[in-house]
Amino acid sequence: MAVAKVLELDELAARVSTLRAAGKRVVLCHGVFDLLHVGHLRHLEAARRLGDALVLTITPDHYVNKGPDRPAFSERLRAEMLAALDCIDLIAINRWPTAVETIRLLRPDVYVKGVEYQETQRDVTGGIDAELAAIEAIGGRLAFTDELTFSSSNLLNRHLPVLPEEARAFLTDFRSRYSAADIEQWIDHGRDLRVLVVGETIVDEYQYCHAIGKSSKSAAVVAQTQSSERFAGGIVAVANHLASFCEQVTLVTQLGDRSRHEEFVRSQLAAAVTPVFLTRRDAPTIVKRRFIESYLFTPMLEIYEINDESLRPEDDAELCQALRQHLPAYDLVVTVDYGHSMLTEAAVELLCGGARFLAMNAQANAGNRGYHRLSKYRRADYICAAEHEIYLEARDWRGDLRPVVLDVQQRMSCSTAIVTRGKRGALGYRPADGFVEVPALAAKVIDRVGAGDAFLAITAPLAARGAPLELAAFVGNVAGAEAVATVGHRTYLSRQGLIKHVRALLA
Repeated sequence: MAVAKVLELDELAARVSTLRAAGKRVVLCHGVFDLLHVGHLRHLEAARRLGDALVLTITPDHYVNKGPDRPAFSERLRAEMLAALDCIDLIAINRWPTAVETIRLLRPDVYVKGVEYQETQRDVTGGIDAELAAIEAIGGRLAFTDELTFSSSNLLNRHLPVLPEEARAFLTDFRSRYSAADIEQWIDHGRDLRVLVVGETIVDEYQYCHAIGKSSKSAAVVAQTQSSERFAGGIVAVANHLASFCEQVTLVTQLGDRSRHEEFVRSQLAAAVTPVFLTRRDAPTIVKRRFIESYLFTPMLEIYEINDESLRPEDDAELCQALRQHLPAYDLVVTVDYGHSMLTEAAVELLCGGARFLAMNAQANAGNRGYHRLSKYRRADYICAAEHEIYLEARDWRGDLRPVVLDVQQRMSCSTAIVTRGKRGALGYRPADGFVEVPALAAKVIDRVGAGDAFLAITAPLAARGAPLELAAFVGNVAGAEAVATVGHRTYLSRQGLIKHVRALLA
């Protein structure tokens, strides 16, 4: 039976060792093979002709990095489909994201890739160079087949789409103006920006529970705790997102003088982020504790551990001094004002007056809703706000959104504004471009926490570099799709993952 070809990786290593001991020339191929097509078949048949036995390893599901909706077929189904091919002798599901460790384990004579990998500069992962070094280190060689090529992503987009019709129509039109290479170039155009990130650190804690029922003595819902996890959120998440796209990121934030959580926050910071931790006296570091019914991932209750009284004068003075010191040295300042009183009038004035390019959001949340507004800032170069945050400026959530955006943009002398609208995508405005709309690109939504932070982080450098508005909103929606497909800030944006997601959408 074909499925008998599918082995565990260590068992495959033993079989390969036996084949080589018998004088057989072993050829290895590796890949995702999400949608088996004639290009794969010809590639594998050509690889088989290079030796006496062809073994294949496939990328496990959790390492397929082509967007939250991929792979379309699970690792077991992909292995079963491939096992039906006569040209393949043995198959295993890999344990690692690339074939480097696999090559070292299996020690094949030949490692084979398709002709498209000969252009190593197009390999966003850098994996082909590492795989070349690995195969040469064991005395093998790298070979390329030159067969008919197809794109699994393109075929899946055309024949097994997961996005709604509106998004597919947009992508068809968008492809006529922008290629994945265009977008990659704009993303990398912001790499040398010196970025200062300012705002409140928030520790997001998830308490997973099992709902037992109603209390017999009150109307309270009773739940049993199962597990918990913590994430570095708030402005730390914004800094971590930016660190994958900009080489120099400095974070200015406040931690409490009690329940400080500094060791945890430091452990979560990306290596490229330089922190400036200031102290807020008589306060804990902010913790937002969410109780989640684990079976359906349904929020039950949220509790803030916070002191959001007015900032003490000495703490305000320390923050303002840090801003005076750092602002002149940075090309881009990104601030998210979570409305928990860190950013005082004096600090806001320094940001508005001293930032070369100010990208900002003033978040409306349960702790400040109704009185914390974008217009707290007299100017910004780029505003990124949720729809309800823009409507707060009009004090009317029923009206047409566009006049409200225009009013905010003019009052704040803002060159670029993008409004995130959840499942309705994003609406952008720039005087030179007018309004542009980009539909949502998320096929899977697990948790919406942090999506706005990811959107702002990736679009701020694009706005600072003057990227086309439609392109910036598209990239922001890709980042939003990545963010809502995971829990909280369990992962942060990566350049490699984002570009692979873009390539998959535009294939």
